[in-house]
Amino acid sequence: MFIADEVLLDVQYPAARERLARLVGDGLLRTSQDAYDHGAVGLERVGATGLSKLVTVQTSELASPSESNGVAIRWQAAGPGSGLFPVLDADIMLAPADDGHTLLTLTGVYRPPLGSFGARLDRAVLHRLAAATIRNFLGRLAKDISRDNGRTGAPAARPL
Repeated sequence: MFIADEVLLDVQYPAARERLARLVGDGLLRTSQDAYDHGAVGLERVGATGLSKLVTVQTSELASPSESNGVAIRWQAAGPGSGLFPVLDADIMLAPADDGHTLLTLTGVYRPPLGSFGARLDRAVLHRLAAATIRNFLGRLAKDISRDNGRTGAPAARPL
């Protein structure tokens, strides 16, 4: 299933790019400091209130042309029952926008669990939970990136 969201940040692109790199490098997209090769793996709690699950989060920097910058992520449930949760592969991208703003986007695909039954359940109900989870994650990331911008305004969220 395809999923995407975006947030317009009230911060200039070079500062946003530097802050995202720092967040990835400092492990703030994950709670563990384990690293391997050119990526990193850790644990993050995702989901809606009361429906969260600990997931393994892997990150890897994307090749970045001068007009955008990003990181690839994979979320996969950890521990017992992990096969009952979807796996997400997505790209988090930054790109310059008008008036000194930066566009933060997440675009990816997730695979619902339980085969065709899970796909039907996702179409009926679970896609809304997945969208809310992505919205929450991107909002937290936007706040972290915007925190260092020296401006008082909060990032303006705008769905795709």
